[in-house]
Amino acid sequence: MPLIVYGHAFSSYTQKVLLALYENATPFEFRGVGPDHPENSAEWLRLWPIRKFPVLVDGDRTVAETSIIIEHLGLHHPGPVRFLPEDPQAALEVRFLDRFFDLHVMEAAQHAVNGALTGMDDRARDGKALAEEKLERAYAWLETMLAGRTWAAGDTFSLADCAASPSLFYADWIHRISESYPVLRAYRATLLARPAYARAVEEARPYRNLFPLGAPDRD
Repeated sequence: MPLIVYGHAFSSYTQKVLLALYENATPFEFRGVGPDHPENSAEWLRLWPIRKFPVLVDGDRTVAETSIIIEHLGLHHPGPVRFLPEDPQAALEVRFLDRFFDLHVMEAAQHAVNGALTGMDDRARDGKALAEEKLERAYAWLETMLAGRTWAAGDTFSLADCAASPSLFYADWIHRISESYPVLRAYRATLLARPAYARAVEEARPYRNLFPLGAPDRD
């Protein structure tokens, strides 16, 4: 029975999991969630009433939360790209950076999106200001942390880079990574050039009109 992924191509967290699947050419069926696919949406809500995507179905297992989904893939559907190192201490750093990108980059950026979605000028303004404040702190830390590294945790592409790819992609739309952070700008460009993530970006391109802040004419 093939793996099934419920999600939306424009969703950052869906892209995080799609990137892992594409890296290893893991066969799966994608079921888009949204108004155009009410049957998929109904099944997704039955499987995961918390109303968050993506969700992975692997036989009789339903797996939620992106980091857990990618670790599940590594355990049960491994491929040439291993997203966690075998060394426990090295794996701990990868997991930490994975959480950093999810919580301090993507979630920080979400404040601006949530504010814009209210349709209220004051909420939009406050959300964007909060996002910019949090992202600027994250960018400054990442600029130092990434110095001398090819990928987030060193020389090997990992779970942390799966998180970083959509996080930095969308965060830069909300609060541009300035030229004072050349290491971080170069790292984002490297992520976007990786074929697996480039594929996810292209698949999401038709949905850019959904971005409530207005998608920039780049990337």
